[in-house]
Amino acid sequence: MQKNEAYPKVPGKLKNYRLTPTGISGQTENSIFQIQVYADNTFRIQVSLKKTFQPNPYSVVAEANENAYSFEDQDKFLFLKTTKIHLSVSKENFSLTFKNPSGQVISEDDPNYGIHWLGTEVSNYKKLQEWEKFIGLGEKTGGLNRYGQTYTHWNTDHFAYGTGDDPLYLSIPFFMGLHHGLSYGIFFDNTHKTTFNFGAGNNRYAYYSAEDGDLDYYFFHDQNIADIITAFSYLTGKPELPQKWALGYQQCRYSYYPDKDVIRLAQTFRDKGIPADVIYLDIHHMEKYKVFTFDGNNFPDPSSMISYLKKSGFKVVVILDPGIKVDEDYTPYLEGKSKNLFLKYPDGEIYQGQVWPGWCAFPDFTLAQTRDWWAEKLKFYTDLGVDGFWTDMNEPATWGQTIPNLVQFDFEGVGGNHKKSRNVYGLQMARSTSEGQQKQHPESRPFVLTRSGFAGVQRHAAVWTGDNVSNDEHMLAGIRLVNSLGLSGVPFSGYDIGGFVGNCSPELFARWISIAAFCPFFRAHTMINSHASEPWSFGEEVEGIARNYIRLRYKLMPLIYTAFYQSSQNGLPVAKSLALVYPFDDKVYHGAYENQYLFCDSLLIAPVESYKIITKIYLPEGDWYHFFSDKKTRGGQEVFWDCPLDYLPVFVAAGSILLMQSAIQYVDDMHDGRLKIHVYKGKGLQSQDLYEDDGKSRQYLNGKFSKRTIRMDHDHGVLTIGAATGEFTSSFKKTKIYFHGFSEQVAIVRGQEQKMQANNIAFLDEISEFDPLPVGEHAFQICKSVPAITIDLDTQEQLIQLR
Repeated sequence: MQKNEAYPKVPGKLKNYRLTPTGISGQTENSIFQIQVYADNTFRIQVSLKKTFQPNPYSVVAEANENAYSFEDQDKFLFLKTTKIHLSVSKENFSLTFKNPSGQVISEDDPNYGIHWLGTEVSNYKKLQEWEKFIGLGEKTGGLNRYGQTYTHWNTDHFAYGTGDDPLYLSIPFFMGLHHGLSYGIFFDNTHKTTFNFGAGNNRYAYYSAEDGDLDYYFFHDQNIADIITAFSYLTGKPELPQKWALGYQQCRYSYYPDKDVIRLAQTFRDKGIPADVIYLDIHHMEKYKVFTFDGNNFPDPSSMISYLKKSGFKVVVILDPGIKVDEDYTPYLEGKSKNLFLKYPDGEIYQGQVWPGWCAFPDFTLAQTRDWWAEKLKFYTDLGVDGFWTDMNEPATWGQTIPNLVQFDFEGVGGNHKKSRNVYGLQMARSTSEGQQKQHPESRPFVLTRSGFAGVQRHAAVWTGDNVSNDEHMLAGIRLVNSLGLSGVPFSGYDIGGFVGNCSPELFARWISIAAFCPFFRAHTMINSHASEPWSFGEEVEGIARNYIRLRYKLMPLIYTAFYQSSQNGLPVAKSLALVYPFDDKVYHGAYENQYLFCDSLLIAPVESYKIITKIYLPEGDWYHFFSDKKTRGGQEVFWDCPLDYLPVFVAAGSILLMQSAIQYVDDMHDGRLKIHVYKGKGLQSQDLYEDDGKSRQYLNGKFSKRTIRMDHDHGVLTIGAATGEFTSSFKKTKIYFHGFSEQVAIVRGQEQKMQANNIAFLDEISEFDPLPVGEHAFQICKSVPAITIDLDTQEQLIQLR
């Protein structure tokens, strides 16, 4: 067969190579290549037709390790080996095969055109393994298992997107493959528009391709999914521990104005006893939608308004859009123009696109001077007392959805057009905002919420999933999006509770907010000219349900804050898809169960539509306690469960230790000083950390924290409350320990017998006067009390023996 221009160009035979401290580099007939070892579980592969590589400077923060591999040159292959990955490179055609030390194939290129180019498009074709599943890929709709589907990474303003639409706002070209008890990950670090095909339209390959640029990917393999995600997070950066208030309930609307309405909103939360921490100001806070302004008519004294909100325990977050209005009387435009900070055409003319203020110029956040200027502009807000920033429209969005591809970006001095730079624009805006906030208040942790981003965005911001729709399908789709982001290195994410587009029904809001109480980012939001989404907007019954679940969120704050601390250390999600823990259990990929997830490791959340009163649930292996009734059920089976509107199906893994506190109105509100430890009888040795710090500063990095480990030896009936470490004084003085599923009624504390008392657990307040279901066959008995003891919480280790 004669090869023509349409035939793929391949690297060809190996011509030469040289060893480097971190791997090998060299040339083939048609390309240059470099293979580096970043860790024993992480390899980097670079192949290019050009004379030099074109790396993405924004996502990877780690460096390759020196002398971390062994090397062999045999007759037909080169071998690079670590303790976890054995890579063979064919000298004949530069195809790559990754195996584990036992010789099992983890992933392998097609030997004929595994790496190839069609024009400027570069692709990597991998053989499909038998029964292979694919998970992750960031903010992607559809099912948990990506097999049989194709996805595109091209950040897009997708208003009211469908639950199967693609692409959306944010791109993370990282996925994991599962087969034969093996798991691996691939991060394709190319900022151009990329396509991922997981066996769609063929039964031979999974492949990924980019419109231009290099083949530059990282390959991960480890014993389990969690270790692969941690390795990816090590590579692209772990998230910073957020300020504690950012984990509380947050209220938003497009838009709250004037200032009297904002103050009334805050007062209503406090009057009704519904906990809340944050109020957002959307685009109507600005003067004619111009960023770095307040509308003088609706907000004549924003400083006083913000001061009042702070005294009431509220933080204020304002929206930031990148479009700078083209206005010769508008200082930010004049500054950006004079300092040459905006995106331009090749001839030097400033690019203009239309968004909310009209014709706008767009800051080039790939230019260091622009990031510095943006940081200075944030002082306008931080001087007024603003606590956080919400970066929106940063795909970047323009009316018409099109930016000419020849628009130029600085790209850290290397230069790049729109095709190369679009996908990192949101990431760089989030980075600029986070760094700017740090410059204004270096002692505090920043808070940035972003709609758009790229791999590495977790270093700078939390993510929300954009303009969703008020229906049950979107409620469940949002859960899958958050879980997929968690599988892709972004642990702090969430969705608009109640849906941004359309009118939410009372039943839907009640169910949605009960699920969202177990979501990392907890915010209700809706658009203009739609039904309000405050907890009291849907009648007394829904208000009671919302109050209950928001209060429960705050009761769980010791557990949640500890989970976020752990996430900042290992990059693992707070909301875990069941695929992370049970990757080879086929049931977790079933359409009926793929929405289920673990929250803070121990709580199994089973989302259910608003119109159902009975649902089918899959309980994975092990035993599970129903959170509200303490009913114990054997795992590894499907069960039908009652789910009246006020009781979301929530289960606790046997052996778990849950940490709770008294209900509060906002995170800085004082609890009663008593840590509530809930121990669920199981098997073996189980542990749970309690982490505390001041919740706002970076002093925890200098030892200003308190951390202790609580361990339960279920086989011997010994509970150990470990000694506190760190230089922060715990806010808890006593602890009340609840024993779920235990028959023992006597505990020995410091050698003294202490009889347990039956104590009320009250996870949810009763709202029986609003019960939507009659007492009958669907009703279940709510657990009223369990055996409990109260002891002082010393700084030293304490043992409690049950008998």
